[in-house]
Amino acid sequence: MSIFQKATFYTSVNHLKSLPLSVDIEVAFAGRSNAGKSSAINTLTNRGRLAFVSKTPGRTQLINFYQLKHGLFLVDLPGYGYAKVPIAIRQHWEYLLSTYLQTRKELHGLILIMDARHPLTSLDIQMLDWFSVTQKPVHILLTKADKLKKQQAINTIREVSAYLEKFFPQSSAQLFSSSASTGIEEAKAVLTSWFKLEAS
Repeated sequence: MSIFQKATFYTSVNHLKSLPLSVDIEVAFAGRSNAGKSSAINTLTNRGRLAFVSKTPGRTQLINFYQLKHGLFLVDLPGYGYAKVPIAIRQHWEYLLSTYLQTRKELHGLILIMDARHPLTSLDIQMLDWFSVTQKPVHILLTKADKLKKQQAINTIREVSAYLEKFFPQSSAQLFSSSASTGIEEAKAVLTSWFKLEAS
């Protein structure tokens, strides 16, 4: 069994002081609300209801930790960009996200979720800016790739990769679809390397 299939819910936190201490390596998942972040986590772990999937954007309001094995965690961050969230909560999220991303020493990399039909929004670029100061790697999953025609998908990954090479060279990107099971092994290979695991 793959280590990703052993993922179990560990804890939820809403303040930096509550972040768990018994962590060796963690990889965070971030993305705009409704971009398919929870679906991607569920697909990669082969656990249909591990991360809560909602048709209501902004449902993930806490930092959720999922343990793969002792010391190794996937971290589901609150979705960003949902306008109906009250300003005070949005400001709290922004502080929590930016501080966590820039200062968490156990964080080894960021999986950034973007809808393949609308990649590199201003908020996506802000997230890349926040994280770029750490010099840690970013891997972008261009989700819902099955919604694009083949040539559209080819053009999208080419354009996103060219942008990253120019402005965020520590970043990489791939096409991904939870519903069509596209790009799963490629994404797992990235995670495996970040967790310093042997490929399985």
